[in-house]
Amino acid sequence: MALKVELKPGERIIIGDSVITNDNQRTRLFIEGQAPILREKDILTPATANTPAKRVYLAVQLMYLSTDVDRIKENYFTLVNDIVKAAPSTIPYVTKVSNAIISGAFYKALKEARKLIEYERTLIGHVQAGSAGLPEDEPSGGVAEGTGSDPSDEGRSTAPAD
Repeated sequence: MALKVELKPGERIIIGDSVITNDNQRTRLFIEGQAPILREKDILTPATANTPAKRVYLAVQLMYLSTDVDRIKENYFTLVNDIVKAAPSTIPYVTKVSNAIISGAFYKALKEARKLIEYERTLIGHVQAGSAGLPEDEPSGGVAEGTGSDPSDEGRSTAPAD
């Protein structure tokens, strides 16, 4: 089954090692194959990866798009060790990202890294608000119950269509 992607005017998408830019009208693409696919909204650059969790996401993104994953894994594990030392409460998030990487499910790892970014945003919000940590009454460390990957998403990792 082909992946259907609709691109807005001027929107970019990465397919494999190519960047494709849409012209000035809405376009629908049907993509078949195993090439990694990332929509512009899911792409981080070194300039936009300005927090520890975003740098982890960037490393995972590079692994997803790269053919030389081992070189990037070293950097990833250094970043992960740093974030866990600074905020041990990130361990469940980092574990999910790492498990997906180890199993070769890099797109799933990207989705889990997005959750790490959201959690980091929550932590920063609590620090800026002056609270000492996350609310004690939420057993998942501030993440609402029921959030997580949809089991139907666990097949071939491709970018979601809008």
